[in-house]
Amino acid sequence: MKNLISDAAKQLGLPEVLFSEKRGDVYVAVPEERFSEGMRGLYGEYDLVSLFAAEEPAGRFKLRYVFEKVGHLALLILERTLNGKEATSVANRFSSACWYEREISDGFGIEFTNAFDKRRLFLHEVYPPDFHPLLKSFHNQSVTTRNTILSEEEYRFNKFGGEGVYEIPVGPVHAGIIEPGHFRFSVIGETIFNLEIRMFYKHRGVEKLADGKTPAEVVQIAESVSGDETAANAAAFCMAVEKIAGAHVPIRAWQLRTIFIELERIYSHLGDMAGMITDVAYPVGASPFYMMREEILRQNRVLTGSRFLKGIFGIGGLKRDVPQAAISGLSDYLKAFPSKLEEAYGLVHKSTWVVDRLETTGVIRKELIKPAHITGPAARASGVRADARIDHPYGIYPELALERRVYENGDVMCRFEIKAAEIADSVDIINKLLGDLKAGEIMVPVKLNDGFAPMLLEAPRGQTFCWVAIENGMVSRYKVRTASFCNWRAIEHAVLDNIVPDFPLINKSLNLSYAGTDL
Repeated sequence: MKNLISDAAKQLGLPEVLFSEKRGDVYVAVPEERFSEGMRGLYGEYDLVSLFAAEEPAGRFKLRYVFEKVGHLALLILERTLNGKEATSVANRFSSACWYEREISDGFGIEFTNAFDKRRLFLHEVYPPDFHPLLKSFHNQSVTTRNTILSEEEYRFNKFGGEGVYEIPVGPVHAGIIEPGHFRFSVIGETIFNLEIRMFYKHRGVEKLADGKTPAEVVQIAESVSGDETAANAAAFCMAVEKIAGAHVPIRAWQLRTIFIELERIYSHLGDMAGMITDVAYPVGASPFYMMREEILRQNRVLTGSRFLKGIFGIGGLKRDVPQAAISGLSDYLKAFPSKLEEAYGLVHKSTWVVDRLETTGVIRKELIKPAHITGPAARASGVRADARIDHPYGIYPELALERRVYENGDVMCRFEIKAAEIADSVDIINKLLGDLKAGEIMVPVKLNDGFAPMLLEAPRGQTFCWVAIENGMVSRYKVRTASFCNWRAIEHAVLDNIVPDFPLINKSLNLSYAGTDL
């Protein structure tokens, strides 16, 4: 902690006395006159984890910039109190800030004066210009949208001209049941030289919905952020509240929570691997992964009553215990699982034409990982040794001696390989926990305190971040950012110099969540 304060003080050009430690993280209020210079000092040394706003008393606004630095367990949170509704942009240095700033502009009406991109993000053109739903003065209600849009308000995609240049618009409506998202390709022949993504067609107002509710009520909201990351988002929220309260969750609850989080990682990765093989037209090779995924979902239902692990996480532990018969059934099932996984994996590698389609396709270059804050398997497949379970350990993960899985080439094949390796690791973690599962309590009473705290957790797609603030026993701010929010931008780089038919494969190798982005 002391080393982080010393380093941050040096980079920001501020005296150490201004820094404070709260619940294991470092906070500093940065004077406005020092802000731009200070951000230059952090550039290249720190990663921007999140950026969000909150409305303070008397109508003032506070921006919080959350940073991490390799080798430090604590997060660095810069607090910036605005005098009005204007702020300078940091996106020219921290490129991942672009969507955050546009999100804040939509939600709170704050203008980032020197921003290079001021287009709307989650409030599309049909919303009135003065509509900012995250303000305290706005109460959840029906919203009347506009039928006509002025030409100057139309969303402007980047345009590329020249002989032989064509645009291919895909979406926002897609075949099947996936949520909407628009992909605007610029191509010469079949080769892609630019892709621009536009999301947020079905914004649900999750953060506003949490405003004024009890933490117990918000657990259900957290579970619904993204349907296939129920355990990760619910656990992150519960841990943030427990952090504020200083609660100590029972060991049995931690063991079971960890089992559920790793089961979620397994079925998520299995679905990703099956999807990649399906998208190269090899259904025989995909089928074993789909079958194993279905078997894991059935195990989830026996353990928790929900195939997607809903309704089990609670503040202070778990809402109910797991029957011994279900635990024994999971243990028995996992005995044969590694051989099934190895056989399915081997079937793919025996098909040289499948390997040919995966190798060198959709490369995410390592130098793009840090500025875009790409996390999870996508980052580890490109040579970045980042894993929140190790870098910012929580729960009982420090006791599990996890191994970092890192591949270097950054292509679809590496993302396939790393997910297979992580599935095997998750099975080992679960087996270890099942073999040492403690008896005892699964929930402790939690006395709610006013305060705030961040939480980082390694979800299947990467780093999930949430910030929880409690006032008078109610949630006053729930900011959540799944890995998908940042990782979508990786696809814009990964598709370059690939052909259009490879886009579904590249997209599936990341398998990002529309719902987990469009909150």
